[in-house]
Amino acid sequence: MAVEAREPDQSPEIDLHFTKADLHDVVPYDNDLVVISVVTVGRRVHRVLIDQGSSADVMFWSTFNKLQLLADQLRPYGDCLYDFTRDQVEVRGNVELRTTFTDGTSSRTINIRYLVVNAPSAYNILLGRLALNRLGAVASTRHMKMKLPSLEGGVVTIKSDQKAAKKCYENSLKTKIGVCAVTAHAQEVEGVTRTEIAREKRPEPVGEVQEREIGGKKFKLGKSLSQEMQN
Repeated sequence: MAVEAREPDQSPEIDLHFTKADLHDVVPYDNDLVVISVVTVGRRVHRVLIDQGSSADVMFWSTFNKLQLLADQLRPYGDCLYDFTRDQVEVRGNVELRTTFTDGTSSRTINIRYLVVNAPSAYNILLGRLALNRLGAVASTRHMKMKLPSLEGGVVTIKSDQKAAKKCYENSLKTKIGVCAVTAHAQEVEGVTRTEIAREKRPEPVGEVQEREIGGKKFKLGKSLSQEMQN
């Protein structure tokens, strides 16, 4: 018989502080995102975005393949994901992986269930509120660091890779690839989901419609508006 030791679900409650000393190795005034690296499946994965606006922990399909994971490791995922443009994102499934956060001196390892998303991104992984809350982690864009408690009662301080953050941002602009922040459910507006809004028909002119040419392009206008333009 084998017994697997698992870390407690709740993170140790200790105070996390950011001080002036945390600013010494920071390139100032760049307003970069916090981008770190983690270790999973025995490999170090770079370009991991700390995305507190995401309600899910996301691994992109290209990263899944680079880690040489098998498709049969994926578990079905029934809900939908939506990006910040309100478009639905294709989810291949979810996979639970042991993920280690280390600063070279101390470390912390937890199981993270990643939603594997087939969408373009300049990043390999998005760490959302689920993982951050389990870790008890706090990220500071001013100090370009993320701090989290270790199980021994210490503090793991992970420095953001500002060069990688800047490169990812520039690549997003050049290739028009979004960060792809996601929400696990379609948001509702006064009881109407975004999916229902997307299915609604566009506004149509009321009454008789006439076709007019404006600037070399043809448009369908209501008869009253067409007459006003003629006058």
